[in-house]
Amino acid sequence: MAIKYSQKVVDHFLHPKNQGKMKNPDGIGKVGNISCGDVMYFYIKVGNGTITDVKWETLGCAAAIAVSSIVSELVKGMKLEEALKLTNKDVLKELGDLPPLKIHCSLLGIDALDEAIYNYMSKNNLPIPKDLEEKHKKEKEILEKIEG
Repeated sequence: MAIKYSQKVVDHFLHPKNQGKMKNPDGIGKVGNISCGDVMYFYIKVGNGTITDVKWETLGCAAAIAVSSIVSELVKGMKLEEALKLTNKDVLKELGDLPPLKIHCSLLGIDALDEAIYNYMSKNNLPIPKDLEEKHKKEKEILEKIEG
């Protein structure tokens, strides 16, 4: 059975934006999904509380790559607090939806971004919102299971 993607998903998969590793990032986020094997890295640069640049590396399916691309486009220029409010529903709306089997990719993209923000905040001794702290603990447990 073929999976049907929106044209925007196909475009971001074939022509991803902001793909690659960043030199000297201010924050790095790494997340993975045990069931599908996708792994995402997000790298951010931050200036005056604003995400000034984003790069990413994703090992995964077309949906995971498209999600990484669109999330990087959405958050560039956002304040950290604003970026933390971004949800997978925002990503799905921007992409024109994903097949039900691939919705987890939209969650993974948000999680990778949140991990990069968490990393930035912790390195800079900034107050970390409680929900972000709890989310980080869960992500850390998942990565430990994936990496053995």
